[in-house]
Amino acid sequence: MVHSNTEKYTQFIKAEAQRLGFFSCGISKAGFLEEEAPRLERWLHEKRHGQMTYMEDYFDKRLDPTLLVEGGKSVISLLLNYYPETLQQEGSYKISKYAYGKDYHYVIKKKLKKLLNSIKREIGDVYGRAFIDFAPVMEKAWAAKSGLGWVGKNNNLLTQQVGSFYFIAELIVDLELVYDSPTTDHCGTCTACLDACPTQAIIAPSVVDGSKCISYFTIELKEHIPQEMKGKLDDWMFGCDVCQDVCPWNRFSKPHREPHFEPHKDLLGYTKKDWEEITEDTFAAVFKSSAVNRAQYTGLRRNIDFLKK
Repeated sequence: MVHSNTEKYTQFIKAEAQRLGFFSCGISKAGFLEEEAPRLERWLHEKRHGQMTYMEDYFDKRLDPTLLVEGGKSVISLLLNYYPETLQQEGSYKISKYAYGKDYHYVIKKKLKKLLNSIKREIGDVYGRAFIDFAPVMEKAWAAKSGLGWVGKNNNLLTQQVGSFYFIAELIVDLELVYDSPTTDHCGTCTACLDACPTQAIIAPSVVDGSKCISYFTIELKEHIPQEMKGKLDDWMFGCDVCQDVCPWNRFSKPHREPHFEPHKDLLGYTKKDWEEITEDTFAAVFKSSAVNRAQYTGLRRNIDFLKK
């Protein structure tokens, strides 16, 4: 669809995204990600994805959204803040901040659906699809292309305004819009994330060996955690935030205003002992509709047992 009203439609989409709670919205022309192709190929060839074999699937679609959405012309990238107001208590086993509340896939999917419906109501017959991180879309590359931030040395999207504690999502639509330009890199000479990673998973600026990452060991890996990781997991029982916690830009993180991301009261107050004694019923109550369900009770139990030995 080509319209003379591209400016008007672009403004409408950005205003609507803000109304729905997204704190940032940027738009790029859909097409082949030329710079990403050799990087992704090398990363897979070097087996940096460990057992995450799904990363090998849909190679072409991953690099070209027009193969995912027929007639796709624009990639609308959106950021949703998840930085919590209160953190887990010191000295306890830790879970990544993104998993404190309700599973973000449900929350974001609902917002994306509302946004797409608003676009159709306002503009007419627009075809589009919503994507969150389980789809073969290179969301960080698109967000960076759309000027929402830059990909930092920890391979996270960073912004000067609020750091990096947010989810990235996309709408790919068959509508021509006004496109944003990439921003500049503001990591400078800082190497805080490379220096702080407990397992040295950041092997070069912006290159993370997924098979060495604490998030990989505590979430993706389905078998036993290798013994050589003993004492290196820094008390993380689900995910890891170290490379974000040490990033100077995250001094500017502001608490989210999304009720669904509020944590269960016990999550913040549990001690190591409480976690070590967690039962299946308690797990179900504390992590009802949480992203932690991905590890399941048995996975979290395995991680805790590994940490406490």
